[in-house]
Amino acid sequence: MLSGNAVAQDFPSGSVNYVIPFNPGGESDITARLQQPYFEKLYNQQLVVAYQPGGGGAVSWSRLNSLKEDGSTMMGINLPHIVVKPEQGDVGFKTDDITAVYWFHYTPDAVVVKADSPYQTLQDLIDDAQSNPKKVIFSGSGKGTANHLAQVNFDKQTGVNTTYVSFKGTSAAVTALLGNMVTAQWGYTTVGKAQGDSVRLLAVAMDNRHPAFPDVPTFKELGIDMVSGAYRGVAVPKGASEETRQQMSDAIAAINNDKMFQQQMIDAGFAMIDVSYGQSMDSFMAEKSSEYISAARSAGIID
Repeated sequence: MLSGNAVAQDFPSGSVNYVIPFNPGGESDITARLQQPYFEKLYNQQLVVAYQPGGGGAVSWSRLNSLKEDGSTMMGINLPHIVVKPEQGDVGFKTDDITAVYWFHYTPDAVVVKADSPYQTLQDLIDDAQSNPKKVIFSGSGKGTANHLAQVNFDKQTGVNTTYVSFKGTSAAVTALLGNMVTAQWGYTTVGKAQGDSVRLLAVAMDNRHPAFPDVPTFKELGIDMVSGAYRGVAVPKGASEETRQQMSDAIAAINNDKMFQQQMIDAGFAMIDVSYGQSMDSFMAEKSSEYISAARSAGIID
């Protein structure tokens, strides 16, 4: 773990701006607020969280490269958003315009049902979907999102044909589930934490079981190769020097390395990852971009 005193002098004097391209209250905001005190403790610098919503993140991402390049500004970024959106049309930026320096966590996709659902296992749902094509209806957050692409991947791997209904945000998709408007939800592990005993998770899209849900199997355990969700990270303007890019990457890595921060994230239903600037970032982005574009084409979201 980096020493705050050693690294603090590498940052410009004064506050560091952390631009979140969405409205307050969402998971990008929640995780930024969790990071905030750790950054300030490590580097003795104020981390100012600001919001520039619009276009599902596109408004901010299109402005990223016009911001200060000296390390005094960083911006939250999301997958699959920064890959899929530019493929759908002119949104003011291309994926290559985004200089990602760290991916620090993701919200794993999960199949969620009501607590009184007849589906006790994921296989129960698959069996029903096989017997009744298109009759198993999922709610999910948006089109071309992690939820939507997970549904496409799930149907492809299991050979079923389910129906996906897009809602504006996770909370609306949860409302549809609890209101019996749909059969199940493509949600996230955070839905399980937020809804408690009113819902049941049938599987999570992780390499290993989530510590907060030790009884819920992964898709991999069930023979379905799925590790996916809404990934969140940090980017800097493209004009930032290699030194600044590495410094910011190291700063987020130091926060991620704090055991208390890790526990807070896990308790909220998030999953930790560490993808730092450099070769590991390049490999990760290449893999994810290929995966998302393929799924988006299968879904008819892009040509």
